[in-house]
Amino acid sequence: MTPAPRRHTAPTVLVLAKEPVPGRVKTRLTPPYSPAQAAILAQAALADTLDAVLRAAVRRRVLVLDGEPGPWLPAGVEVVPQADGELDERIAAAFAAVSDGPALLIGMDTPQLTAGLLDAVDWCGGDAWFGPAADGGFWALGFADPSLAPSLVRGVPMSTPETGRLQRHRLATAGLTVCDLPALRDVDTADDAVAVAAEAPGTRFAAALARADVRAEGVA
Repeated sequence: MTPAPRRHTAPTVLVLAKEPVPGRVKTRLTPPYSPAQAAILAQAALADTLDAVLRAAVRRRVLVLDGEPGPWLPAGVEVVPQADGELDERIAAAFAAVSDGPALLIGMDTPQLTAGLLDAVDWCGGDAWFGPAADGGFWALGFADPSLAPSLVRGVPMSTPETGRLQRHRLATAGLTVCDLPALRDVDTADDAVAVAAEAPGTRFAAALARADVRAEGVA
């Protein structure tokens, strides 16, 4: 007899983010944008991300924040402090905010994310979920059992062109059934910002980028 597929409860979505403060966020956008413009773009990207999470059919919405919440934080989102350490340590610690699974962690760098994409994730089977990023990293990482995260994330080199491949390999070699999500492009550079805004023209991020470009041209 074929066993019935596992059924998971609705997921928790964790958003790993920095407070949008000039000089602390999106520093690779400067230049051509000023630190203040980069912070405005970061805040818009975070707002788009949180809006998608709020519209999705998930159980909990948790912002894992480096910094302090501000007026930009919408109602309905829990906030927990981000741990210290390198990115792999911070990702591993973020899953500790979830006492039971499944849980999906995303960043603030993909304002093109939609509730529909999140709702399309098959939470009814599999052990892990992996969303590759165009730069070789990943934009999403999830576990049916979040307690597995520390041993499967710590030690993976982060912010390299090989990060995504190495992280997914770690999941697979641990014997997990990995469900792949669509690839998305992170906003790291000015070229990324232009490409993502063109892909998602109705977002707050696209509007903020258009305003920033107008001001940049005016200064020039």
